[in-house]
Amino acid sequence: AKPVWLPSSDFGSQQPRQGAAPDTTMATFGNIEAQLAPEPVAEAPKLPTSQRKLKPGLTISNLAAEVFSVRFSPDGRYLAAGCGDGAIRVFNASTGTESANLTSNSSNGLPTTVIRFRPHGGDRTKNVLLAANANGGVEHWHVSSGKLLHAFPVKDDSNQVYALDYDQNGDRFATGGKDCAVRIYDEDSKKLLVTLKGGQGYGSHVAAGHSNRIFALKWHPTEPNCLVSGGWDNTIQIWDARKDGGAVRSFYGPHLCGDSLDISPDGSKVLTGSWRPEDQVQLWDFNTGKLLETVPWASSLIHHRDPCMVYAAQFSKHMPLVAAGGSGANEARVFDCERGNALVGVVAGLDRGVFTVDFAPGGKRLAVAGGDAAIRVLDVVDAAAWEKERPGTAAPVEAPPAVP
Repeated sequence: AKPVWLPSSDFGSQQPRQGAAPDTTMATFGNIEAQLAPEPVAEAPKLPTSQRKLKPGLTISNLAAEVFSVRFSPDGRYLAAGCGDGAIRVFNASTGTESANLTSNSSNGLPTTVIRFRPHGGDRTKNVLLAANANGGVEHWHVSSGKLLHAFPVKDDSNQVYALDYDQNGDRFATGGKDCAVRIYDEDSKKLLVTLKGGQGYGSHVAAGHSNRIFALKWHPTEPNCLVSGGWDNTIQIWDARKDGGAVRSFYGPHLCGDSLDISPDGSKVLTGSWRPEDQVQLWDFNTGKLLETVPWASSLIHHRDPCMVYAAQFSKHMPLVAAGGSGANEARVFDCERGNALVGVVAGLDRGVFTVDFAPGGKRLAVAGGDAAIRVLDVVDAAAWEKERPGTAAPVEAPPAVP
């Protein structure tokens, strides 16, 4: 029988073995151990780091219901929360003490879905809050006095309103919701100015617009007659506020289920947060509708939790930061856009999902709230200073304990 050469560590010292069947499965030459050794593991690339971190601050807990929308007032004095029982609870943003509990008889206990403060400016009364309810009602409140200034009559309680926004000067506001239409009103007269809505059916003759519920609206910061909206139909629609009818253009991709749409202060980028387990937070070019980048969101920091599906997303008003939060992992994260979307901090370990986030006017505070009936306010601080204050804590921040 022909000898079969078995490989060894030294090809020059291979010896024949008599009587073995021919082996045609291996043809290896040279140093075998070296060839069979695992490939050297490349050093993992260093993740970008931020010079900012989150510092646990104020916690307002034991509210009577979950929080669907939270907003700082334009001067930063108040923090308002639209709650699941229909109430709007207003707090001192510095101390957390309750300043007002705004409840109208028209809410019928249905959730307050979204709130917005009117921008300060001119001779208008300050601290006016616009609120929408799941029954379709929209109300104006004066936060300082607790007075209901105006309420639109609920003509169709099946048209739930999920989205609100003021233009930059507070002259107009827009609403959106279940019936797929964007309505624009004059702030002073409260009259309906225009209704923006796509047509029914398919084809080039049909006006473009939403085919399902609208969950987010945003006026463009530099184009006074431009609005952007998103919702369940996986589209972002761009509207001209001067024209009745359909959208002027759109792009496809984001699946919005909450207040997770924003525009960068310079108007060049659109931020979206999608309720899905991947590609949740994305940035889009406003002019072209092209996807610019997807902010990386790894699995939850808490073991055995599902990925985070985003309900809320927002740009900081004065810092290059993005905040987002959602359900599944029940967490919120802040990313540094100037540092390769480096992670600034995480609010994790929550019992229920995050439904809403809001940066304070100066950008140095962030409110996070949702299904656990608590509002957590965190400070955005310099990482080096925070490390000196509490060594070893300039790492992702877990949720501070709820304190009544």
